[in-house]
Amino acid sequence: MKGALHQYLKQQKALYGNELYLSNKPAPLSEPKPEKKDLLANGKLDAYNQSICTCLECPLGKTRTNFVFGVGDPNADLFLVGEAPGEQEDLKGEPFVGRAGKMLDKVLYAIDRKRGDGVYIANVIKCRPPNNRDPLPSEVKKCEPYLIEQISQIQPKLIVALGRVAGKTLLKMDVPLKEMRDKTHDYNGTPLRVTFHPAALLRNSNFKKPAWIDFQWIRDYLQNV
Repeated sequence: MKGALHQYLKQQKALYGNELYLSNKPAPLSEPKPEKKDLLANGKLDAYNQSICTCLECPLGKTRTNFVFGVGDPNADLFLVGEAPGEQEDLKGEPFVGRAGKMLDKVLYAIDRKRGDGVYIANVIKCRPPNNRDPLPSEVKKCEPYLIEQISQIQPKLIVALGRVAGKTLLKMDVPLKEMRDKTHDYNGTPLRVTFHPAALLRNSNFKKPAWIDFQWIRDYLQNV
């Protein structure tokens, strides 16, 4: 227990400096064993991944190292969406790795969650665009149906778009991030919120406080929905 508390305080300091933010719900100290329905759902997602992972519907399929399907809990109530895989994601075949991924893990821990436990993480498109440029509309048109099917299988209570590009791509509205935040949107029948990309928190510490406000809302919403 002492070790878990020390780890929690250490991560809080890494996220928010010397300010301490408290949650009403303690973080789980051990992972629950997967239920049978979890295993069945995971098998269905794996089968879907296998059916699309050789996709060459757009030119990005010819330049990728790995198809980045997504990772997490097949029965997640929180579905996080980025815009596209970066260099490290392309190499590993997993979304949100590297420094931005570690920052995301810290934010999730602060709201008593973690990837693989009530959380699923994916991107709008599954292959890395050259030089990490924004996805083209033609690429999104080919790849977004895969995301929609993932969401349909998982049936989360809330989708969170991480960053302006992911938000504007899903919502089909090219506006600044501040105009998408603090509002509950609809994405094919599922509530959607937009917040900062974890990489933005690394670039500018001033974004950490509003991001924490967003994730407090996310935590409370999922507790009460």
